[in-house]
Amino acid sequence: MSDKSSSNAYWQANLRIIKICMVIWALVSLGFGILLRPLISGIPVGGTDLGFWFAQQGSILVFIALIFFYATYMNRLDREHGVDEQ
Repeated sequence: MSDKSSSNAYWQANLRIIKICMVIWALVSLGFGILLRPLISGIPVGGTDLGFWFAQQGSILVFIALIFFYATYMNRLDREHGVDEQ
């Protein structure tokens, strides 16, 4: 029974971090890059406005950061639940 509860805890934690990453991904790509672009377009960044920067470069950099965050978090979660690669 404890093995099943440990497995459920692992997958609940995994699903929680996936949901968090997906919300951040949607907020950055759809929110800042498209929907909120007119609101943030007055903020200068690197010779252009923040809305254009998010649409062109910022979202890609955030996606790369999300990949590294997810990999690091999952490695730690795997070690905690004993399913890591040794």
